[in-house]
Amino acid sequence: MPKCNFRFLGAAVFGIALCMPAACSAKDKSGRNRSMETIVLDRQNTSPFNNGRFQGWGTSFCWWANRIGYSDELAEKAAELFYDGDKGLGLNIIRYNIGGGDDPTHRHIKRTDSAVPGYLYKDAATGGFSYDWTADRNQRAVLKAAVKACGQDVIVEAFSNSPPYFMTYSGCSSGAEDKSKNNLRDDQYEAFADYLATVIAHYKNAEGIAFQSVSPMNEPFTNYWGAFSDKQEGCHFDQGDSQSRMLLETAKALRSKGLADVILCGTDETSVDVQSDSFAKLSPEAKDAVSRIDTHTYQGIGMKHLRGIAAENGKNLWMSEVDGGDIAGTNAGEMGAALWFAEKIISDMNGLMPSAWIMWQVIDNHVSAKGYNGNKDFGMPDTSRGYWGLAVCDHDRREIILTKKYYAMAQFSRYIRPGCTLIASSRNTLAAYDSGKKRIVIAAVNDGGETKKCLFDFSQFEKTGDSAAVIRTSGSLADGENCVPQPAVRVIKKTLKADLPANSITTFVVESVF
Repeated sequence: MPKCNFRFLGAAVFGIALCMPAACSAKDKSGRNRSMETIVLDRQNTSPFNNGRFQGWGTSFCWWANRIGYSDELAEKAAELFYDGDKGLGLNIIRYNIGGGDDPTHRHIKRTDSAVPGYLYKDAATGGFSYDWTADRNQRAVLKAAVKACGQDVIVEAFSNSPPYFMTYSGCSSGAEDKSKNNLRDDQYEAFADYLATVIAHYKNAEGIAFQSVSPMNEPFTNYWGAFSDKQEGCHFDQGDSQSRMLLETAKALRSKGLADVILCGTDETSVDVQSDSFAKLSPEAKDAVSRIDTHTYQGIGMKHLRGIAAENGKNLWMSEVDGGDIAGTNAGEMGAALWFAEKIISDMNGLMPSAWIMWQVIDNHVSAKGYNGNKDFGMPDTSRGYWGLAVCDHDRREIILTKKYYAMAQFSRYIRPGCTLIASSRNTLAAYDSGKKRIVIAAVNDGGETKKCLFDFSQFEKTGDSAAVIRTSGSLADGENCVPQPAVRVIKKTLKADLPANSITTFVVESVF
């Protein structure tokens, strides 16, 4: 695998841009005019969330950490590749899955990574309950390694896919027998909330890991989660009373454990439109208890609508989960998945203006001759097509294989850092301003088959440096560019003219911007 140039340009970050494309005229060598897109960086249009300061990038630990954490070597490699700020992507947000744990007699989950153990167990002989803090060893190992690699910027959020199986109607943590019905028993809301708070308290007191926030439900108002699924845990919660009750019981349980400072989030719906509807149907007390709206962006069109709801209600907003197996570009080959992923980041960030962007799981595919826990792995995906995740874990070789999507993520996460102020940007660009370091960062995508000319207009700033550093990802993994520095481009009279090659992602960094 070719190595990426890990040169960071500092803690670059967020800030600029209602980018307003306009057609202007340029001449090529033959004297013919051709279109150039002008993007005005408008520093007046700022994100309203978290006092306008970006909190970071991250990934859920569900389920890849449960699959690789048996190996300390793989855990350390993953921590460096994904969370190290000098050698890796510089992610800083961890969404830790507090597993419900399924009935030990069940054998229906067939994925090698998604049977996440729970900490609370029911004694079959006595009917009593006890905590086993040695459970979930694999995910815990990766969590500790990632926290260490990330350092002081780390943010850890707890979330749940399902209550323990013995709290459910179906007796199965994969969901209800009727997928459209609640699976948490009516008499178990308090017990489930206490379970979540107990785990969070244990990590703080015994492990020295403080969870900043907790989201007790995951995609609750869907019909995805059915009993005896071959995939994972899941639990339906109806909108309104059911979701409100779960949030309020969690808030009460946190206070009882001395964890009133842990931020309560909700409700992590799969669609931004459903998320808007779910929040609207919460009781007034539940709305007051929630400090941040977490949403997934797999579906829905109302990003600006949800952004407005969060802002009007004084809530922070995170994009807390997404990925996909799609492609973009023009005959882009391996860059197809990377281009789609980069465009998804840009669309989410400009549409929601969230204070954080967190993907589903960085490793989705695994290679292993033996499989794991009696199940078979999917193996290496065809990276010329769409696939999930940024990397593949080869368990036979103890290696983590990076893909072009990894470098697409790097074009954003290495240069747009926590502490920035997000504004807006054009459809194909994401811009950022670091007021502390006086630095502009722009990530731009060209998914067309020809070079695209752009002009970035910094006229709303008093002063800029005279050049921009350039970093690019394009081509194939073996023969293309993987976050490779390019020759600097001049900034003249507060404008930057740049060529974006076909099927490429380019990041520009301009210093001394006031």
